[in-house]
Amino acid sequence: MQPGIKVWDPFVRLFHWTLVGAIAIAWLSADEWDALHEWTGYLIAGLLATRLVWGLIGSRYARFSHFVRPPAAVGVYLRDVLKGRERRYLGHNPAGAAMILALIAVIAATAVTGWMGTLDRFWGLEWVEELHETLATLLLVLVPLHVAGVVLASRRHCENLVRAMIVGRKRAPSGTDVA
Repeated sequence: MQPGIKVWDPFVRLFHWTLVGAIAIAWLSADEWDALHEWTGYLIAGLLATRLVWGLIGSRYARFSHFVRPPAAVGVYLRDVLKGRERRYLGHNPAGAAMILALIAVIAATAVTGWMGTLDRFWGLEWVEELHETLATLLLVLVPLHVAGVVLASRRHCENLVRAMIVGRKRAPSGTDVA
């Protein structure tokens, strides 16, 4: 058994890395391999739907009720980051939680607009295609910000968060950590 404490359950880890791969495939297949792009979009939509359910009934650190914070708490946390005094969270910190919500919303909207483009009612409508492409491009902004936040938190708290998302375990909490 690995040292530390179990944080990320197998579903969350499988979801995360499958979504990473699926988004990469969807991005790379756009305009080149329509069938692959569409089926990958359906996979992404299915992953998101399953994650939303798991966010309600899943393990402690997977539940939205555990990590979603009000905007004011996110602001306080970000101010603390700028001052170099943010607390370590065993699950998602408030900024990470806000990013997850943003990623879920943008990925879901991208999947919905992609699906809309396959329907007779919306087939060939320029605004649907443009919105789909704009949302996909927005992911190219959000994903590096997400990765930068992971790198920053990893360095600040001397903890490899990428490894934690692979093995599911993090260092046990100390007195000042938020469990």
